[in-house]
Amino acid sequence: MTTYGQFCPVAKAMEVLDERWTMLIVRELLSGSSRFNELRRGLPRMSPALLTTRLRSLERVGLVRRSTIGGHASYELTESGLELRDVVQTLGLWGLRWIGELGEKDLDPHLLFFDISRTISLDDWPRSRTVLEFHFSDVAGPAARWWFIVSADEVDVCDYDPGFEVAATMLTSLLTLTRLWRGDIVWSRAAGAGDISVIGPEHVRRSVPQWLGQMSLAQLSQTRDD
Repeated sequence: MTTYGQFCPVAKAMEVLDERWTMLIVRELLSGSSRFNELRRGLPRMSPALLTTRLRSLERVGLVRRSTIGGHASYELTESGLELRDVVQTLGLWGLRWIGELGEKDLDPHLLFFDISRTISLDDWPRSRTVLEFHFSDVAGPAARWWFIVSADEVDVCDYDPGFEVAATMLTSLLTLTRLWRGDIVWSRAAGAGDISVIGPEHVRRSVPQWLGQMSLAQLSQTRDD
């Protein structure tokens, strides 16, 4: 762990927090991930070896607690780790406000659908199985098509045709859907500009924006702006 050689509390805090990926691990734990594979899904470009190293480091400094449940390792934030919630939210809100540009390397359909699937409000969805199909115009090959399946209290994401009847098909770009999820743009403006089109019954088309919602930081940003 790098030290700054300063008594300043900010410097001491950053000795723990400014290692690469550390705050994103905290973000994932705050978002409800607890198993190693769940953390990997939220941090797909982080190697398993590095994730293991960072988790051990966070255990040593008392931010993360490791336990074994059903023979599998489980991770949770300690009291000191949970106190970082406001820090993570503030960083996220700052990023939404001031670092809005997204590059091609920032776009990942796996991560986007994982984030959507773990935060959507299932109460807004029909109780029967409902399938949304997505066609991304800016993604090449098979990865351009995705299926989002909600059935009762379960959410599933497929990058292959699951064979179920589709309630609606969304034609858009991965960039547009990501910006909608972040709250950078609103559905009405994206639809008006022709950046997104939903093919299906009218009542489904009207419901899709509410079904998918937005990331929690976008909702928090709008609440603060109000």
